[in-house]
Amino acid sequence: MSKITPTDIQQQQFKVKFRGFDIREVDGYLEKTATVLETLLDENEKLRGKTERLNLENQGYKKREEIFKRAILNSQKVLEQMKQNAQKTAERIIAEAEVNAERILNRAHGRLAQLHEDIAELKRQRMQIEVQIRSILETHTKLLDMGKEESKDADDEDLKVKLLNRI
Repeated sequence: MSKITPTDIQQQQFKVKFRGFDIREVDGYLEKTATVLETLLDENEKLRGKTERLNLENQGYKKREEIFKRAILNSQKVLEQMKQNAQKTAERIIAEAEVNAERILNRAHGRLAQLHEDIAELKRQRMQIEVQIRSILETHTKLLDMGKEESKDADDEDLKVKLLNRI
């Protein structure tokens, strides 16, 4: 298919033959056809330009779409990584808290055992002191009793001496 331009149509010459077409009518039609063709070619060129521009825009949008898709995927990966890091951090914090709680419990159990030992020691000391006090009280009671007996014996002796003196 050869390319025909409006100028080709306008400059087209036909041989004149006897009883042929009206030359003015043919020239008018050719002129009109050339104008229409020129309009169509201009419009076609504009549409090609617009199509090319739209194709370029479309490619740009596709590139942006790919960039957005990659950004979303990267964001999802980062978000997933952040979740995993947060989970690991939470697990580590819980593990540390459990270790600290275990340490505190062990210290508390140790302190409790020490307090029980101290209480037992204080009870033993109390019993020892009570035994010593009882022993001292018994000794003093015996001494008091002995003192009473000696006093009674002395009183009895005094009484005897008084009675003897009366006689």
